Amino acid sequence: MELSANSATVGPDGAGLGGELRSTVARLFRRFRAERPEGALGDTALEVLSRLQKHGPQTLTELSEHDRVSPASMSQSVDRLTSAGYAVRARDMHDRRKVLFSATPDGVELARTARAQRNSWLNARLNALSAEDRRTIARACTLLGDIADS
Repeated sequence: MELSANSATVGPDGAGLGGELRSTVARLFRRFRAERPEGALGDTALEVLSRLQKHGPQTLTELSEHDRVSPASMSQSVDRLTSAGYAVRARDMHDRRKVLFSATPDGVELARTARAQRNSWLNARLNALSAEDRRTIARACTLLGDIADS
């Protein structure tokens, strides 16, 4: 889809570039969800598991603040992970009032497998593009990361 300079303010549905970007990112996210391993956990639980695998033990508050969800909602996700044996609860050694969640070896493997499968799918699509298009996407990633971090 070609967007004109004017589409940054007004698009066909009045949403402009922001609306086009939001719609495209949502479609891409749905496509990623379709690429998860068969029988795997839901996306929210996989995202939590991936965060635990990458960043180490986290409290329920840290996890819920990162994902911008309520602690009650995050509690459901970590309960699924612990019930399935992909995460464990443990008391924080520095502050015994806190409970930390961490990924088990099975959880680490599941997170890695899910990420590798999604990366493989996306890399195959990106490799089919021209070098110029890949450079454009790389630049867009930088800009979108800046927007996400703002």
